This record gives sequence, structure tokens and C-alpha cells, in this order.
Amino acid sequence: MVSDDSREFHKPVRRPAELFDRRFAAEDPAEVSRVAHSTAHALLSRAREDPQGEIVDRLVSFTAEHGIDDIAELWSRAPARSLPGALWRLYLIQLMIHDDPHTAALLYERGRVEIASVDPVVAGAPTPAGPDELVGLVDTILRGLFQGDFAVALERAAAFCRVQASGASHLADDYEATAPDRASALTTRALRLADYATDLSACAALWRREFLT
Repeated sequence: MVSDDSREFHKPVRRPAELFDRRFAAEDPAEVSRVAHSTAHALLSRAREDPQGEIVDRLVSFTAEHGIDDIAELWSRAPARSLPGALWRLYLIQLMIHDDPHTAALLYERGRVEIASVDPVVAGAPTPAGPDELVGLVDTILRGLFQGDFAVALERAAAFCRVQASGASHLADDYEATAPDRASALTTRALRLADYATDLSACAALWRREFLT
């Protein structure tokens, strides 16, 4: 059963689901955009200069230690198909999985069974994938951004989102007659995940062409 509890994070952060469409106010949008892009490029360059160093570990575990607010303030307003936009989506996906791995596993397994594509193979989760396996998978995908093939990591993330979206969509159908509010929430999640998948795939293609800025 999908959990809808409202338990708090150990750290003072906002719920990941509440941040999917959140936009932060800014007095100077051009300056916000400049900072978003410059910090994203600086962070990625720094990590790739020393991919075996502790900086990558710190980046992968950043939201667990500090929450997502700082990242959101920097990158959540960036265009979806940009470097800061891609990093923002990966961190938000990671935090959503960490926050509720049991629901993530439920959606993933349902999607894996239902989806008619190679996305489960591309995502790389074991079969079956339980909560611990999905937490490990999303951390591995995020780590791949900093010390592996950036485009491959984005493609794995996109595949992961498509599997999750399939699971959410099919579970929404299951709940439609008995729990319409839950069905509506799952449908909304499926649509957002599908959008993320499309954007991350586009970012992967842009990165390969050296057009991701």
C-alpha cells in the first residue's frame, strides 16, 4: 500500500513531493540564472578533477546531511534542459527515493512488470528491487554524474523515471474505483516522472553534442 504519511525529515527540509513544481522568488532572474549555471558547472568540474576523492562521496550524500533547500534555491528555477536543471532533478529524485523507499520499490516493481521497453535493463536495478536496492540504485546513478559517463547516468535516470511512471500509472488505475484521491495523486506523480524522463533524455543528448549549458 502506498504510504501517504506526513512524517518529518530528520533535517529541516521541505517534502520532496512539494518541491516538484516549486518556484523560488527572485528579484533578478538573470542573476539567478547566472548563478545556477556557474555553480553547476563549477561543481561538476571540481568533482571530475578528482573522481576518486571524497568530494564525490560528499556530493552523493549532500541531501541526507543538508537537505535540499540549498540546492533548490540554486537550481530549481533553471530550465529543465540545462546542466543545473538536470542536476536539480537528479537530486530531487534521489531525495524522494530516500524519503520513501518502500513506495518507490512498489512503483518500480509494478512498472517493471508492466512496461514494454528495455527501461528496467537500462536503469539497472536488480530483480526484484526492494527499498534498499532502489536507494542504492539512485545513489549509484547520481555518483555516475560525477565520476562516470554523464550522459549514461542521465539515461539511466530517465529510464528509472519511466519505470516509476509506469508503476504509478497502473497503480492509479487500481485505485480509481475505491480511492479516487489516491488515484489522482498517483496519476500526477506519473505525469511528473514522465516529464522528468523526457527532460533527462534530452539533456543526455545535449551533453553528447556538447550543447548542455
